[in-house]
Amino acid sequence: MYYECGICDRAFATSRARTQHANSTGHHPQYDCDYCDDEFYDSDEEADHKDSYGHWSPNIKCETCSLLFRSDAEANRHMQQHGHYKNYCKACDRHFRNENNLRQYGKKSKAAKLGGADDLGAAYQHLNSRVHRGQNMQCPFCKTAFTTASGVSHHLETGSCPRAPSLNRETLLRAIRERDPGGLITNKMIGWRDEQVGQYEATSRAWNGMFWECYLCHSEFSSKVGLNQHLNSPRHKDKVYKCPNKRGGCEKVFVSLAALFSHLESETCSFMRFEQVQQQATRILDSGRMISN
Repeated sequence: MYYECGICDRAFATSRARTQHANSTGHHPQYDCDYCDDEFYDSDEEADHKDSYGHWSPNIKCETCSLLFRSDAEANRHMQQHGHYKNYCKACDRHFRNENNLRQYGKKSKAAKLGGADDLGAAYQHLNSRVHRGQNMQCPFCKTAFTTASGVSHHLETGSCPRAPSLNRETLLRAIRERDPGGLITNKMIGWRDEQVGQYEATSRAWNGMFWECYLCHSEFSSKVGLNQHLNSPRHKDKVYKCPNKRGGCEKVFVSLAALFSHLESETCSFMRFEQVQQQATRILDSGRMISN
């Protein structure tokens, strides 16, 4: 067996002799393998070697992390195992070419399952649920994690934050009104006054012989506790918030900030994207500007 110099075509009895020749003359091979010590004077030889031994450099990228793979099959195995497809529904174990295809899939399949093919709000709720979004929103006071801005708002409006016990629907509304003088998201109600924060409790008169009945809407409950929860919910309170989408002609009004955020997060009136709602809510609910004690 002889070892040839790819530059001057001289032949040598050993690889070591050829290497010494290359070192003395500068006739070094121009190509080398990334995975072994083999060197080549010709790109075709290099390619043949890499094909034979699978020594090609990894150049297939993962869609979400920095790892590289030698083949599409390896990359797909990695992305499927770790949910690293850029547009991937982990709950459904499907990936899509782009975000729009993922959303269209959500509209068609999830809306049909969650309340009819036209129920796009349910589809967006699925795509914006904890399964897909995680818990990236925090209460500005107690730092409890939530998936959405509407979750944080409900937490505060129901007086559930241990670090801001004085915050509830009414006190939060007063703070929002102060920073919304133009009435973009709050209604200017003639004669509106702060609603009492006191708790309501049903009397024995609410029992109709079979159920505990709300005298305002006539909803029926199997227990007095259930009726009391209903009476102290925002159900019968003024709709003091409104959708800011004037150009789109959306005239929906809401009794709570959480309900307004939930409407915007659903993207059903196309006023802003889900991510923008979270950003705006973070500014609105800034603890540095909110009365918390």
